[in-house]
Amino acid sequence: MRLNFENTSLVAFRYREYRIFWIAAAFSNIGMWSLIFGRLWLMRTLTDSEFMLGLETAASLGPVLIFSVWGGVLADRVNRLKLVRVTRLMFAALAALTGVLIATDVVEPWHVIAISVATGILLSFDIPSRSAMVATIVPKEHLAGAIAMYSIVFGVAAIAGPALFAPLVSTLGLEGLFFIIAASYVLTTASLMFMSPVGHKVKSNSVSAWRGLTEGFEYLRDNRVIAGVIALGIFGGLVGLSYTTLLPVFADDVLAGDEQTYGNLLLGSGIGGMVATVAIVMLGKRVRPALYLTLSGAGFGALLVLFAQSEQLVFAAFVLALIGATRTVYQTMNQTVVQTLVSAEYRGRVMGISQFTWGASSLGGLLMGALAQTYSAPFALTLGGTLMFGAVVAVSVTLLRPLWTEERTTSEASA
Repeated sequence: MRLNFENTSLVAFRYREYRIFWIAAAFSNIGMWSLIFGRLWLMRTLTDSEFMLGLETAASLGPVLIFSVWGGVLADRVNRLKLVRVTRLMFAALAALTGVLIATDVVEPWHVIAISVATGILLSFDIPSRSAMVATIVPKEHLAGAIAMYSIVFGVAAIAGPALFAPLVSTLGLEGLFFIIAASYVLTTASLMFMSPVGHKVKSNSVSAWRGLTEGFEYLRDNRVIAGVIALGIFGGLVGLSYTTLLPVFADDVLAGDEQTYGNLLLGSGIGGMVATVAIVMLGKRVRPALYLTLSGAGFGALLVLFAQSEQLVFAAFVLALIGATRTVYQTMNQTVVQTLVSAEYRGRVMGISQFTWGASSLGGLLMGALAQTYSAPFALTLGGTLMFGAVVAVSVTLLRPLWTEERTTSEASA
């Protein structure tokens, strides 16, 4: 039986601008994955404090909580492509600086925190523009597929990163890892230079930046489903997505391992995420975002509780693969529901507000680190997973159920 690719998400590659954007994202996400987890391991080598791991996560993503709404306002006022080119190049500079500090043996915890804060500020302005760009380079009917295809680069990065983490660190040292990260961002910027800046600036808005911000919140007030999905994403970032902060603790203390153990845990999560992404891509137009958001979000919370009880590496890696799968589907569907429902003139601001999820992850990392140090890492993840499960069920029952029927009709028509 011949596979009809027109019914899959691969149809998004028909559009030149999207192809270039996807290639740039591949380089970028390998860099971002390595940057975040490389700094966590670096902090672990500098201090044994779980709280410092949480502080590192907070430093990386906390600024997003503060500045992302302004990043969204800016995304609706400037050329988004030009802004992303600048932020990607600055990421390269910060990664190179980290490598120099390690290579010269002068790196200290406060250096890592300061660079992480700078990265977080850049992310605040980078993510809303980058997220809003997808809807401008593919037709609306292919938007869900384009977002799924964009998500596949996260899966590739989550597999390539862990697979290369231990070999690169053992061969080139942590400084070598950060120099490679810098190179990946340079390649990202170079790829983006091939994209046309036409169409990446919305119609000029004469209102003030502050009024533009309040209009974004007013829009969400009048659109309860979008607001509810974003709120779920933010809460999930606080209690669920921040589980990655404690993976070095599980690798080091619970499983009595080293950087190879840490890499294996991340690899398990990455493989699960990649499998889930491929499944979404092959479903194409038959994807049911609201329903899949509910199922994956609830599963993600339950699996965090299960992982918290693990004491063997093989079992832990297997559960993390399932966690990676459900997390990938949950995050992809969350973005798909929002991007599909939001009006074009508010897209940048709404995507900026939705990035509170990243900021919430930073606060969640701090919370998880504090709970792990006060009680234990398993206790922290058990609590987070339980709260995640409850939140998904509550939002789904009150807001998403009406969408399930609409999606079923659409999916049957596309089959």
